[in-house]
Amino acid sequence: MTHRDALFSYTESMSKTQEILSTIPGNPLIGLQKADKLWSTYKAGKRSFPTVITEQAKLLEQVDYDVAICGGTLGILLGAALAGKGWRVVLLERGELRGREQEWNISRRELETFVELELLSEEELAEAIATQYNPARITFNGGKELWVTDVLNIGIDPVYLLDKLKQKFLASGGTLLEHTPFQSATVHPNGVSIQASAPITARLLVDAMGHFSPIVQQARQGKKPDAACMVVGTCAKGYNNNETGDLIASFTPIKNQCQYFWEAFPARDGRTTYMFTYLDAHPSRPSLEAFFEDYLTLLPEYQDTPLDQLDFVRALFGFFPCYKDSPLQYPWNRTLPVGDSSGSQSPLSFGGFGAMVRHLERLTQGIHEALDADLLDSKSLGVLQPYQPNLSVTWLFQKSMSVGVDQKVSPNKINDVLSTIFADMAVLGDDVLKPFLQDVVQFPALAKTMLRTSTRHPLLVASILPQVGVGSVAGWMRHFISLGGYNVLNAAESSVDRALASSAKKQYYANRWIDALKYGSGGDY
Repeated sequence: MTHRDALFSYTESMSKTQEILSTIPGNPLIGLQKADKLWSTYKAGKRSFPTVITEQAKLLEQVDYDVAICGGTLGILLGAALAGKGWRVVLLERGELRGREQEWNISRRELETFVELELLSEEELAEAIATQYNPARITFNGGKELWVTDVLNIGIDPVYLLDKLKQKFLASGGTLLEHTPFQSATVHPNGVSIQASAPITARLLVDAMGHFSPIVQQARQGKKPDAACMVVGTCAKGYNNNETGDLIASFTPIKNQCQYFWEAFPARDGRTTYMFTYLDAHPSRPSLEAFFEDYLTLLPEYQDTPLDQLDFVRALFGFFPCYKDSPLQYPWNRTLPVGDSSGSQSPLSFGGFGAMVRHLERLTQGIHEALDADLLDSKSLGVLQPYQPNLSVTWLFQKSMSVGVDQKVSPNKINDVLSTIFADMAVLGDDVLKPFLQDVVQFPALAKTMLRTSTRHPLLVASILPQVGVGSVAGWMRHFISLGGYNVLNAAESSVDRALASSAKKQYYANRWIDALKYGSGGDY
């Protein structure tokens, strides 16, 4: 056999995933296989977890910082905001603090947070916007297409954004420690001693290291997630010109006990497409590599473009574990999870940038008040990650969009249900549809949708019950009732001036309750 024949034979034996990913700069195939190994440990059951947080009764002789933030990619958002308020902040990042090339998609109204917190000027915010598109499509196999505008239609340049926030952070007196991975920490009565390349002491440790933070692993004790979202995708050049996007689309029936959903949008250097699905962590669930193979098999049909016409620039993949016990509250004093570490996004969302921005103003003010009043015990910090019924109600939606490994469901069932519900929301108007598309559930919108769907399509609603289970519906009703209560209380609170409490501690708790009502009812939208 000649060398050329051997090379041809080797290429023929490779999967589409291996062949394409091995040609992309940086060889993301290695990263995919690494992520798959981690996914396998989640599917296998209870995992081992590190002990990275310990406690000690001895006082620290010296505390150098007010806040130490571990995890810089999204931690810099909070770090810059806190440093701007005059706190001594140190930020630990395991590599170089630099944004990725792939844009972060978000809606315009959420971006105003950066201006309101004085992190960016209007001119800098405009410069941070890499792409914009309209309209975006919602479609499910066999159903009617819906189109919306100004929803998650802005692509932010992470390289520019993080560079500007880094400059703001340093100019405000912040300390940035790049190539400094978190190793462990010891909680003392007056501060936290963090072990990294050099010891660091701070009054408060903020964990922004994400879903797979070692502190999160210890806090959750290796518990198996209640659900997961798997996602794979690419950014590529060579598509036919298309300036529209897909917020959520499907064009196939259930496959491998999974309903495949898609999203797509124009990017600065091509077009980005994702395929994702909701599922549990059962051992028989597909690997990320097998999921990627299905993505590449279906992509030509989805975008009406053959693979050999595409020049792949980047590959994207991962899985996001979801826990019903969220947002997470740490049991240790002087420690606080934020962003994906806290699980403060719904099980329908990828979390990340959008979830962090949504809570940035609330967390900045809350941490500022906690530091000011020295309320850094676990109970006081726990109210910064309160129960949010508008997130908890989405568990039933996630359940209705997934299929158990042994469950018998008609092939197009999920598409039929979603097509009907989204059509009803569209009829009810943008006030109902648009918040939901941005991971915000509000009681009036949800109640209107339920009433319309249950009265116009009673048999369809009844058919969902066997799929999701009576227990899930009963649990959902509790969260739905709570959402209604939060909605009423938030409306009542908003109509009166905030009363000044008799002490900083009482004021802190009063403000956190007001925040809980606002965000837990979707009133922040």
